[in-house]
Order: sequence, then structure tokens, then C-alpha cells
Amino acid sequence: MKKSIWQAMSSIAISLIISLVSVSPSFSGERLLDNHKEVKNIIFMVPDGMGLADVTAARIYKNGIDGAPLYFETLEEIGYQRTYSADNTITDSAAAGSAWACGEKFDNGEICYHSDGRPYNPSILELAKSRGRSTGLVATSTITHATPAVFGAHVKSRGCENEIACQYIEMTRPDVVLGGGVSKFNSTKPDKCGTAGDFISEALNEGYKVVYTKEEMESAVSSDTTKLLGLFNSGGMTPEYLRTPGLTEPRLPEMAKAALNILERNKQGFFVMIEGSQIDWGNHANNLQYQIGETLAFDEAVKVVLDWINARQERKEHTLLIVVPDHETGGFAINGNEDVPALGQFVPGWTTSGHTGTDTVIWSQGPGSHTLGRALDNTNLYWIMRESLKDKE
Repeated sequence: MKKSIWQAMSSIAISLIISLVSVSPSFSGERLLDNHKEVKNIIFMVPDGMGLADVTAARIYKNGIDGAPLYFETLEEIGYQRTYSADNTITDSAAAGSAWACGEKFDNGEICYHSDGRPYNPSILELAKSRGRSTGLVATSTITHATPAVFGAHVKSRGCENEIACQYIEMTRPDVVLGGGVSKFNSTKPDKCGTAGDFISEALNEGYKVVYTKEEMESAVSSDTTKLLGLFNSGGMTPEYLRTPGLTEPRLPEMAKAALNILERNKQGFFVMIEGSQIDWGNHANNLQYQIGETLAFDEAVKVVLDWINARQERKEHTLLIVVPDHETGGFAINGNEDVPALGQFVPGWTTSGHTGTDTVIWSQGPGSHTLGRALDNTNLYWIMRESLKDKE
């Protein structure tokens, strides 16, 4: 088995990286986040590839033209972010996610790693871990896909999914890892980084409970498990619009609930990233049914999170919740003819099957969320979250 390129690095070296490496930001979270000492938990939720027109379409479909807002629309603060990458006006998920996770611009395809050898910041997940928080990653793609990967790995290419799996288990060790991608954890074929191996066995040796079905996940949650690896499909998980009765995979809201129930066992708090990965895929496919199904499933996951927060006053006072798409996909628009009355109806349209360069909305609530209710760059979110993780005085 080919070992990870990171395996030779000692825990002392990693601690030095976390404490010493810091690329100076053009924006400081500290000068805005005046109440960071209140933040105990950070819940970072990503509706991948979702533009504002996607929100409108899902709301009309679910609640009607004059209906109630979606759950994430009820959050207290609204801002927006620029999404460009270091080398392109149009970002990919790797560069966009890396900007959040590591606080600087990266080239498309890079996972919190500069291919030219420049240093990079520790990820927000690594910083949370170093400060005693539990950490988690949840996604409906392969859990080694670009967006979750940026929080738990540093690799030259998003195509290095075996290496990303390896780094999760051998290096960053998130406490909860839930999504698709069994094939990335037991591959015998090397990826672009030359990595292959049985990382499921390694996870078991590291104390993870490994599960493959919704029933097994829920059983693990009801036990005293504190480290959970859930791999529910060989590749990405089954889209909402293709799910059939009897499917053993959990849905995103169920994975979100499981993650929260485990992570909250750490009284010092936690950081978790929860991604509705396939909103992006629905827009890539220019498929309205796919897009709306994934958007509404993501919104259900937001409801799970809000219900969890609102169940206890302490959670409401000490949890920073951020909902933000990494980029817009498809150039989706709600089209029609304003001269022909058709209330509640529209014609969907896309300008591309790829990503666009438009800004994306940030919804947030909780301590420090006032810093997010403005025009920002995506890198700013890292520095705001990083400031919130500072030790309480």
C-alpha cells in the first residue's frame, strides 16, 4: 500500500504549521468580530452551486408565489461574497472552498495547497481541532470531493481523492465524516497523487465506527460513538429525484442530525461543514427537477440545524451558523412573459452547463454574524471564523 505523502510528518510538525504559518489577509476578522468570545460552535452549510434564482424557484415550488420563505431565508443577516479564484474569473469548487477553508486565493483545482510551493494557512477545521473542538464533514457527493476536501486535506489536485481520504484518516482526523465515496477509501488504483490503499481498515484502527447504511448510522449515534465514518455509496449519493422506497442511504437532513448529535458530545464545541453537493450537479445538467429537489433537501437540513440550535438557549447564544454557496452554476434564471398572466409559473433557463462568476449570497445568524451582513470576498469568511475560534479570556 502506498502511504500518504503526509504520513511522515509528525504531530509536532503539524502543530508548528498551525501555530506559525499564516498568510497575512487583506481583511482582518478581528477588527469586525467584536464578540468572538461567544462562539462555541460553527456550523458552515454549503448549497453548492446555488444562485438566488434557485432559491426563488424552490420557494415557488414548495410554498407558492407568495408563500413562506425557505428556512435559510429566515436567518438574521444577509450579505454577499465575490467568488473569483487566483487564476480565473470563474472559480471551481476547489478554489472557492479553499478560500473559505484557508483564507486566501488558490488556483482552480487546488485543495488548500499552492502547487508552486508557497506556504498556505492551516484550514479552519485544523484550527478548530487544535483548539479542542470536535470537527465534522457531511456531503451528498463523495466525501472526498472538492468542497469537503478543502477543510480536511492539502493536495495539489482535487483529483487526488484517494490521497484526500488518506489524509482524513491519517492526518486531520475529523470526528464525523459522512457522505458517499466508499471507492476512495479502499482503492487499489492510484489517484493523481499516486495514492491507493485500505483506509477503512486504518479508520477502524484509529477508533472510528464505520457504517454503510442509514440504519447503521442511527445505531451508532444511539451508542456512545464519538468518531464516525459513514460511506453510503461507492460514488456520490443518490439524488433526491431518483430515490426509491427501500433505499438504505440516509438523506442530507438525517446525516446533519447524526453529525450534530455526535459532535455536541464535546463540551468545548465543534466545527462542522454540511454540504448539499448536488444542487451544483442539477444545474450542471440544466435539470430543474434535480436542482429543486436538492435545494429543498438542503433546506430541510437547515431546518434540522435550526431546530437543534433553538432547542437550548445556550446553543442559540454560542452557535455561529453560516449558509453560503461556493459559486453559482448554470446561470439559472426564471423566465416568462410578463404580458401573459401566469402567476406562480415560470420557464426555467440556463446560460451555461458550467459555473458562472456571479457573487453569491451569505445568510447567517449567531454571535459574530453581523460581520457577514455586507459585501465580502470569500476569503474574508475564513478570517471571521478564525477570529471566533480564539481562546476565551
